[in-house]
Amino acid sequence: MTWNNCFSSKRFGMENTLGDVRTEYERDWDRIIFSSPFRRLQNKTQVFPLPEEIFVHNRLTHSLEVASVGRSLGKIIGKKISDLENVKNDDKARAFYRNSLKNVIASACLAHDLGNPAFGHSGEEAISKYFMKRDTENPEDIKFKSNFSDAEWQDLITFEGNANALRVLTMQQHDRNKGGFRLTYSTIGSILKYPCESLASDKKILHRKKYGFFKIDEKVFLDIVNELNMIPDNVESRITYKRHPFVYLVEAADDISYNIIDFEDAHRLGILTYNEVKETFLEIIKQNPNDDITWVEEQAKTLEGDPNESIAYLRAKSINTLIYKCADVFWKNKGKILKGVYEKSLINDIPEVQSIMSKIEKISTEKIYNARKVVKLEIAGFRIMSGLVEDFVSAALAPKETRDKEQKKVLELLPKQFSFDESSTPYIKVMHIIDFISGMTDIFALKLYRNLRGIEI
Repeated sequence: MTWNNCFSSKRFGMENTLGDVRTEYERDWDRIIFSSPFRRLQNKTQVFPLPEEIFVHNRLTHSLEVASVGRSLGKIIGKKISDLENVKNDDKARAFYRNSLKNVIASACLAHDLGNPAFGHSGEEAISKYFMKRDTENPEDIKFKSNFSDAEWQDLITFEGNANALRVLTMQQHDRNKGGFRLTYSTIGSILKYPCESLASDKKILHRKKYGFFKIDEKVFLDIVNELNMIPDNVESRITYKRHPFVYLVEAADDISYNIIDFEDAHRLGILTYNEVKETFLEIIKQNPNDDITWVEEQAKTLEGDPNESIAYLRAKSINTLIYKCADVFWKNKGKILKGVYEKSLINDIPEVQSIMSKIEKISTEKIYNARKVVKLEIAGFRIMSGLVEDFVSAALAPKETRDKEQKKVLELLPKQFSFDESSTPYIKVMHIIDFISGMTDIFALKLYRNLRGIEI
């Protein structure tokens, strides 16, 4: 892999592309923005329950903000790469980095959460709960588990939003276009945060901490990594690759956004005080040599009549500081990143902000992610999502000739694009069910759960 061959304007699922006033990478952004899965993010929880009176971030607003940060990172790094000797002598590569990398990173950021289910991070584990409960020595459960290969079973007991994002972007549903969103390979490759199969995941190794594709999408994954000349990892009998360099920029944009924005939301909801958040943000801004911290403090003070506005100002300054710090780390380690041997996230490799980022993480865990309203949402998410999986999977896997009336009625609720062939394997049937459930919004999942439980008619 080189900076000259790690990108491609070719579209997944399309042989040829037509000319347009937009670049291929600008079209990626538009395809995501106008898609139904992206619109549904507006009613998917980020961290906090979606209240009626106080505005907090949901998955959609989070994705838009990550894309904004990602575009800045892509622009900074693209300019630097375009000036490298071996790149500036290549007209195609120079034009890509100077004009299009920012669009690739922004589009990938826009799409990075498309695979996340309803009810925040608990939704992922909740989808797997039904299968985990059946991973026992009970004869009936042993027979159930025998329907799946080891790799398929691992997918089911560890449902992963990152792998699901790849599936959402590339799968062909009934009566839909071949290739899904038909994005460029460059954009798709930039979201492969964990480029390995589920059986190769290893929490001790950054790029294999989770996994990036389901077994059903193995051919899709291999097509992408081959087109982008990604580097195979040395893991015997398992499919795993080193990260694509662009992934680090997408990851950094996400890390910057949620670390800072969760603090801002916590202030709006009264979980953290104005002074707690202000002092934390000022500690970050102090690390930016281009900002006059005295002037920043004075500006924040003039806005204290509206504490939310004062915090918003400091939030913007904090994000700006972290963008330039992460860009510096990327550039400093560009050789290792290109070779696939850089095993850190950019934000965790900025020595001067490590203590404050650790403080943010500690406070977030203690006061935000374990806040009563967040915990209640997670519990509800577990009950709702795992309950829906149980209802639909048990109906789908029951032999057609022996399904009872209730099971038949449940499957009639499955939209046509998620329907399956009765001759399909149990794994394929289950994946179609998970495609349906993982795409639900919080409100739709709650309403359907109430319907199926007879709580609401």
